[in-house]
Amino acid sequence: MAANEQIMTYPDRTRQARCDDRWVKLKLDLHDVYNRGGEIDRALRGIIDEAVAKKAPLVEIIPGKGSGQLKKRVLRFLDQKEIKALYHRVEKDSDNFGRIFVHFRWK
Repeated sequence: MAANEQIMTYPDRTRQARCDDRWVKLKLDLHDVYNRGGEIDRALRGIIDEAVAKKAPLVEIIPGKGSGQLKKRVLRFLDQKEIKALYHRVEKDSDNFGRIFVHFRWK
């Protein structure tokens, strides 16, 4: 790991940021908060706000495989009008059912 690379770890999510160039990958793992609705929304809003602040091109959200209810909740959150205005597109990973990518486009 380079001296100017930061990796921050939180109990319910992992975020990685490389400061020396424009590549930033933010990752949110929802396994720990799967049954706490308010925390899910706060974590999702927090990662989206951080992506906007850092101008990250990609956010990876991991709701897990399970029954699909958490993934549906994440997709409903991302479909809100005020949230949808912040990102470019959502990609459901074709190789891994339990993963969602949120792409941002910056000018």
